Amino acid sequence: MKFTAFLKTRGATAAIFMGIFYAVAMLGIFLPGYTAIPGNVDKLPIAIINDDAGKNGAMIAENLQENLPFKEIETDITNNQALKDLEHNDLALVVHIPKTFSENIQKGEASSSIDFTINEAGATVVSSTMNSVVTEINNQLSTQFSQQTAQGVLVNFNVPEKQAAELAEKIEKSYVGNVVTINEIPDGMNHNMLPMFLTMAGYVGAMIGAMQLVGAFRASRGKASKTRLFTYVQMAALLIAVVSSIIAVGVAYLIDKPSGDLFFGIVGQQILNYMVCFNFTAILIFLFGEGGMILNLPILLMQTIANGATISRDMMHAPYEWMSHISPMYYSVQAYFANLFGSISPSPYIWSMAAVGAVAMLINMAIVAFLHNPMPVQVSETEVEKKAAEITA
Repeated sequence: MKFTAFLKTRGATAAIFMGIFYAVAMLGIFLPGYTAIPGNVDKLPIAIINDDAGKNGAMIAENLQENLPFKEIETDITNNQALKDLEHNDLALVVHIPKTFSENIQKGEASSSIDFTINEAGATVVSSTMNSVVTEINNQLSTQFSQQTAQGVLVNFNVPEKQAAELAEKIEKSYVGNVVTINEIPDGMNHNMLPMFLTMAGYVGAMIGAMQLVGAFRASRGKASKTRLFTYVQMAALLIAVVSSIIAVGVAYLIDKPSGDLFFGIVGQQILNYMVCFNFTAILIFLFGEGGMILNLPILLMQTIANGATISRDMMHAPYEWMSHISPMYYSVQAYFANLFGSISPSPYIWSMAAVGAVAMLINMAIVAFLHNPMPVQVSETEVEKKAAEITA
């Protein structure tokens, strides 16, 4: 057999196709998706709340609105409401100028600070970007107010050494930026990426499981009704979901050591995640057989950006943002962030993920009912002999 003839075999041609297809799909999806960083940072919504009774707060709030690179800046909102929106990741940053800010600045008190609040339980790019922005703001404000204080207190250069030291300290501490981080995530990228990795472990396993179980469904046609076989497929998927989820969460606990109180909640979500992803990916396999697996790959790649672990929905380009609304991965990742690190209930995301799974299962039921032709159920020799024995008896 010549090499050229070998290359024409089904396995070789399939390998060549997949090598090219996967390279094009991965680069064609990932590279455009990540152009949103930092290009779409300006789409992140923030809030600036000025409660200062003096003129300094108004001046700072106005300057921040003019100079910060964000298109959506909320100002007509209370600090309490803004912090609630931040917990739900509806805002990326909350800047609060307190009521006594101008008064403290004039006195040169160290308590003259502005609160910058960031939520870490969300997309990693958002929290890191906001930290960089806050650092830059604080550096500029510290320089500005130190100069103003210096002009106000160092009018006379002939001051005693002790007094000069006190004045220098007063200048240095005339402004102190107060960075508040809510829902802190432990140090280590493994903690930041745990919601995404748990989700992807379930998704990829479910996608491969869908290919195998739907294949078993097709191979078993004629041995039982298609309704019964479809039920068997779902029961087998549920069994795999339970076993694989317990093992997956166990591995996560060995490495990341989340709170023990969360164990059963995480296992429950992982089981749901598997079943939803199973039915979501099984749609194309029920429709196109093994060819559906090829179509599932770019959908998986697209969801690795659209799941919100790295970039928020506000930053995504339109196709990825659209995908996030129907993606089981997006709702799973957000639910894990809320459950593992957040201070809000994961229930809205859990219910959204369950809704995606329910719709996917209904679609699969319709495909099996209307597109898969019924086949006569074959009776095995064992069953024939059993029935014959019953008649004889």
